[in-house]
Formats: sequence, C-alpha cells, structure tokens
Amino acid sequence: MGAKKSFVLRLDPAMYEAVEKWAADEFRSTNGQLEWIISEALRKAGRKKKSDSQQDEPDRKEG
Repeated sequence: MGAKKSFVLRLDPAMYEAVEKWAADEFRSTNGQLEWIISEALRKAGRKKKSDSQQDEPDRKEG
C-alpha cells in the first residue's frame, strides 16, 4: 500500500464516541475503524481499486 496520508478530521463528539464504541466492539483502534468505514463505503460505491481490496484488514466478526 505504501505510506499513508495523514490529515486532521474534525468530528462531532457524539459521532466520535459512537465510532469509538463501534471500534471497541470490532477489536479495532478508532483510526482503524474509520479506515474500515471509508474503505467499505468506497467499495460499495464502486470507487475502490481491486488491488486495494487484497490489503484490507479481515472482517473481525469471524470467530
């Protein structure tokens, strides 16, 4: 994948708390959860390259 791009993201505190709780449920960091959410949205919209999908973190709901 190469180097990751860093940027500032401002969220409403309630939204951040919801993502933080979701991340904990999935055993991910908050940052990792946000990456997963964006990745899934891009995939569902047909905007994600096929090569990117091979490097995704596996779904944590298995087992």
